[in-house]
Amino acid sequence: MRKPFMAGNWKMYKNAAETAAYFEKFLPLVAASTHCDIAICAPFVNLPAAVAAAGASRVEIGAQNLYWAKEGAFTGEISGPMLVNVGCKCVIVGHSERRQYFHETDETVLKRTQAALENVLHPIVCVGERVEERESGKTEAVLQTQFEGGLAPLSPAQFAKVTIAYEPVWAIGTGKTATPEMAADAHRAIRSLVTAKFGAAAAQQVRILYGGSVKPDNVKGLMAQPEIDGALVGGASLEPASFASIVNF
Repeated sequence: MRKPFMAGNWKMYKNAAETAAYFEKFLPLVAASTHCDIAICAPFVNLPAAVAAAGASRVEIGAQNLYWAKEGAFTGEISGPMLVNVGCKCVIVGHSERRQYFHETDETVLKRTQAALENVLHPIVCVGERVEERESGKTEAVLQTQFEGGLAPLSPAQFAKVTIAYEPVWAIGTGKTATPEMAADAHRAIRSLVTAKFGAAAAQQVRILYGGSVKPDNVKGLMAQPEIDGALVGGASLEPASFASIVNF
């Protein structure tokens, strides 16, 4: 059985004081939530505050991106060793907003994923289609392209340490959500790609999260699908009671 994984993506919200206040409310609400793994991916500048506030709890702290070089003349970038140094355990790679606004490619997704693994960071690698791709029936082709470019070149040992997040771009921040059946179909397609490349055992082991306007009122339907192993939660993770409700689906 794959253990569910609930990850919050705060995007570009909150300051250090708000981060500390959040955890003060959130941690008691999930103190008994041993049924799943929990992570919160905060903005870079809030990572020390998040790590301090999470303390010895089961909530892991993650970043929202990383650069693939360990150090160097890369103004504005943050490296894997820097994230590890402040206490990060995981990192989001290839989020659709990074692809859409910052020209992320499957090639750079791979480089970032490899850098995360080299630094013993758990990568949450995002894939998903845009609305025009969904409407023209290209969802599976897009997922295949993103998988082949961003994940397939990993070694089996590397891939075993990766979590995949399926996030239909048309359902992020729009209020639209893929139905549980639509999400499960995409998850099955991704798992079949894993089977073809890494084998049936790897496909059964890898956790595939759903991300796309996950809320307390739709998480139960999504998590009822055996193919869905958790959620990458955006806006609904910004409020402690809301995210706790999702964690405790």
